[in-house]
Amino acid sequence: MSEKSDESAFPWGPATGVGSLPGGDAREAAKTVTGSFEEFPFLAELPARGPGADMIGRTAGLLVELYAHVEPSGWRIGDRPGRDTRRARSWMGEDLDALEEFTQGYEGPLKVQAVGPWTLAAALELRGGEAMLGDPGAVRDLAGSLAEGLRGHLAEVRRRVPGARLVLQLDEPSLTSVLLGQVRTASGYRTHRAVDRQVVEGTLRDVMAVHDGPTVVHSCAPGVPFGLLRRAGAAGVSFDFGLLTERDEEPIGEAVEGGTVLLAGVVPSTDPASGALSDPGGSVMGVRTLWRRLGLNPGTLARSVVITPTCGLAGASPEYARKALAHCVRAARSLADNPE
Repeated sequence: MSEKSDESAFPWGPATGVGSLPGGDAREAAKTVTGSFEEFPFLAELPARGPGADMIGRTAGLLVELYAHVEPSGWRIGDRPGRDTRRARSWMGEDLDALEEFTQGYEGPLKVQAVGPWTLAAALELRGGEAMLGDPGAVRDLAGSLAEGLRGHLAEVRRRVPGARLVLQLDEPSLTSVLLGQVRTASGYRTHRAVDRQVVEGTLRDVMAVHDGPTVVHSCAPGVPFGLLRRAGAAGVSFDFGLLTERDEEPIGEAVEGGTVLLAGVVPSTDPASGALSDPGGSVMGVRTLWRRLGLNPGTLARSVVITPTCGLAGASPEYARKALAHCVRAARSLADNPE
């Protein structure tokens, strides 16, 4: 039986990161990640290095037969690979070199992140300056290029860390805006038409199909479409826990009962005003409370929830980022030891 068809048996780690970290030293980032998350490390992203290390540019560098370059308005599709594409690929190579160095002999789950097709389509511009999102044919081409790029990227990570069981994370912070027709056009005076939910779901499913292991979809926006993501094939959903509202509770309950893993962002990504993080048990109190309210078995918490920071850790100080990652591990341990 393939990993894809037996995701419930996949040994998820108790805590991990979202993806981005402060600073620009790939080796230091890999050392921090593997030292903090011995059971579920991830390939760190360092956007402070500049264009090509940012979320969109990094994934644009993975595309096959599509190339992008930086304009004052953002990333725009071009005819050939240029300096910005080469820079993105060079930094990815540095990150993979560092990850390989610090994961010698590692066997277990390892998470890699890339921007998903809909957030990418909302961010990348066509040659005329409008988002690719407004051209259904361009979106199809983009999704196909992304899928091929991810296939090669995952194969490269497997080659470098052969003992790892890969978890693919697709970052989709713009997904809710795409579904609601809230993505602004280049002029800013109107918005792109809402994309049909079946089209969104089908495109996500096609991109996820390149990976034979579990895929997580991450969104740090309100209104995460848990049901749609489950139907598309996501084995896990990553989100900022503090953005949940009452209307999210029923879809979350259904997701958990259906075997979906929740990557809950509960540890603040910026230094708290008090200057100190809460105790680990306090950080996961909201998760325990939600479980009780939904009538879920507390004994399922440890295997259903992975603890992460909230979005935005790249904006923190390196010292605080290290504290936040370590705190995630302690909070996860508290959740497992005291589920009620």
